[in-house]
Amino acid sequence: MKASLFRSAETALRRVSSPSASSHLLRRSYCVESKPERKVAVLGAAGGIGQPLALLMKLNPLVSSLSLYDIAGTPGVAADVSHINTRSQVAGYMGDDQLGQALEGADLVIIPAGVPRKPGMTRDDLFNINAGIVKSLCTAIAKYCPNALVNMISNPVNSTVPIAAEVFKKAGTYDEKKLFGVTTLDVVRAKTFYAGKAKVPVAEANVPVVGGHAGITILPLFSQATPKSNNLSDEDIVALTKRTQDGGTEVVEAKAGKGSATLSMAYAGAVFADACLKVLNGVPDVVECSFVQSTIVPDLPYFASKVKLGKNGVEEVLGLGPLSDYEKQGLESLKHELKASIEKGIKFATQS
Repeated sequence: MKASLFRSAETALRRVSSPSASSHLLRRSYCVESKPERKVAVLGAAGGIGQPLALLMKLNPLVSSLSLYDIAGTPGVAADVSHINTRSQVAGYMGDDQLGQALEGADLVIIPAGVPRKPGMTRDDLFNINAGIVKSLCTAIAKYCPNALVNMISNPVNSTVPIAAEVFKKAGTYDEKKLFGVTTLDVVRAKTFYAGKAKVPVAEANVPVVGGHAGITILPLFSQATPKSNNLSDEDIVALTKRTQDGGTEVVEAKAGKGSATLSMAYAGAVFADACLKVLNGVPDVVECSFVQSTIVPDLPYFASKVKLGKNGVEEVLGLGPLSDYEKQGLESLKHELKASIEKGIKFATQS
């Protein structure tokens, strides 16, 4: 039973978008047979996202060293997951004085730290608390592991990624190729909702999601969804788009004040982290959607789109492709809000 569960989790983590069956088999084989030493640090590992994310990273065979950090509670989380009989060695770190040790030598840093959303709270409401947390953590990353890939989960991602970039610029360590806003949960939701409505196998569904990672800035491109479906009406596309944009609120309301999207976010974070680990190990042709420094939309210095990943991070920011009229309208509608969120993050980092 335990072996079966582990294999299922391991298989799920390998499900990164693949352009062909042959490249998928190549990556699957590589993942099993080649295991370089890779240290992954999770900052915020004792939280609602951090704990299941720590579990999923412990199950990932590409991780040799798993470093778990939080302001409190991390030794218990580390002890718990360390008993799982997988490859990685686990260490827990707690408090400001142990942050450097947690980060030193990390190849990949994942940041789910911060406070969660509560009923009636927008992602923008999270800003004042989470912005300060992110700034502090990124200051330490610049000092202790400046060459690591950084996966930003802490909300609001539309602002926290620019904050991180400004912190790294000030420290002289900024590399735009190595900073990612994790928008994978938007893709996961779009795939799930699309598959259910279009009656296609969910494991085969793929939907690019562009823009940002909050409300109307989330723009799923259902016109580019595969497998292609011809039985969706314009009303269906509008409803699917809105549900994808409101996915976080749906979970917050369903939990009735007792949490936000932690489990699905942990899964999405693990999927994107797995993609990063694969490319660090030389696996080719890995493409994921992510919120990164970009020039594909004028006046928006950061934008989520499909990104080709490589050993050094972003290898190529891919274009938007053909958009439907509805998607073109959505793109125009999101620009003002996304620009304001980006500028808010830059202002916080440069003036505080």
